[in-house]
Amino acid sequence: MFHTLRFRLLMVLVLIVVAAVGGIALVSTRVTTRTFQGYEERRGTMRDRRFEGFLVGHYIQHGNWSGVQLELERMGQITGERVVLADGKGQVVADSEGELIGQPVEQDWGAPAALIVHNGAPVGALYVGLPDWPGSPGSEGLLTSANRTLLVVAVAAGLIAVLLILGLSRRILGPVEVLTTAVRRMEAGDLSQRVEITSQDEIGDLARAFNGMADGLARLEELRRQLVNDVAHELRTPLTNIRGYLEALQDGVVQPERHVIDSLHEEAMLLNRLVDDLQALSLAEAGQLRLERQPVALADVVDRAIGAVRPRAVAEGVVLQADLPEDLPLVDVDPRRIGQVLRNLLENGLTHTASGGEIAVAARANDEWVEVSVRDTGTGIAPEDLPHIFERFYRADKSRSRATGGAGLGLAIVKQLVEAHGGRIEVESRGEPSWSPTAAKGTRFTFTLPVAES
Repeated sequence: MFHTLRFRLLMVLVLIVVAAVGGIALVSTRVTTRTFQGYEERRGTMRDRRFEGFLVGHYIQHGNWSGVQLELERMGQITGERVVLADGKGQVVADSEGELIGQPVEQDWGAPAALIVHNGAPVGALYVGLPDWPGSPGSEGLLTSANRTLLVVAVAAGLIAVLLILGLSRRILGPVEVLTTAVRRMEAGDLSQRVEITSQDEIGDLARAFNGMADGLARLEELRRQLVNDVAHELRTPLTNIRGYLEALQDGVVQPERHVIDSLHEEAMLLNRLVDDLQALSLAEAGQLRLERQPVALADVVDRAIGAVRPRAVAEGVVLQADLPEDLPLVDVDPRRIGQVLRNLLENGLTHTASGGEIAVAARANDEWVEVSVRDTGTGIAPEDLPHIFERFYRADKSRSRATGGAGLGLAIVKQLVEAHGGRIEVESRGEPSWSPTAAKGTRFTFTLPVAES
């Protein structure tokens, strides 16, 4: 509890509120005290001067302090405090309460509020607000009451602020706690966790990002499982064939004739190609594929790729064409890897193009890139298959027959090799009138390659 974000945030905010409210209360108390004391001092000074002038006039008029008791009682009523007058010898001659007449001045009374001087000689001393008079509230009582009220208001404001902070922290950190719980469950292996987006602020963005991450992880987990199943399936078929031939040879059912050895060699080569493709794909995805890049004439790479697949094209009755401008700039690529890209695309086109069809390779320069397209007049790709066509082991033919293609790695390798060169690849399918006037279906792959610096 003491290490949670809510507790620490709450403590920080409470400390801030206490410091702020306490500071305001302290400053307000001091300012109020100072202001009130200054006011009382000014008011007392003016009052004492008026009393002094009145008493001097009384003494001049009577020549002594006779009859002054009545005047002091009036002064006491005006001020609300006890007023005492002593003569020049320190004897009390008048008291607003009438109790101290004839008694000497006490030492704890302090300095007199005013000295009554006549002809240069002191004839009396006026004392206002004696410290031992219980009936006099004085200014201290009023000041204490005001300060107490300020403290009560400050404490009430602090409590209200703390309650608001508690509610606000719960509202702010509640979604974070929900996210934390979901993350912990996901850490335990439950990838179905999603959180509800309840706001459009930063917390809402965090929840949205979490849901996107969860969707991505679930998709990756699904692909991983599919990858394991596909690899097992692709390896099982040639291994089963090799095992069957070898067991037949051991049992003497078949003889080690030429066609048997050729079949075993074909299955071994299939396994070898599958392992090579998996290794190349893994290196490309990890960004560790070594590229021997150099300025290359794209026409030479295209001619070699077409030459490699031409025997198959002739055998299947498919026409291969190349349409490359003569002023095409050199491209900065690894010719072996780009040749592999073109061969994979051409072989993919041959697999899905019937006899009498055609496959064309075209290119055009575009600013800092050369755009290469490989289009065929084959059966095309269904719209639902297009988003997944570059995934590993994905094939539109769900029967996974060897007659309709390889292991489903060719296009995934194509995408990784093109992106390793800094380019991008796109696919369009279901035919376009501009490709061929007679073609109802077909597919076009378009990828970009960087132009070599001159």
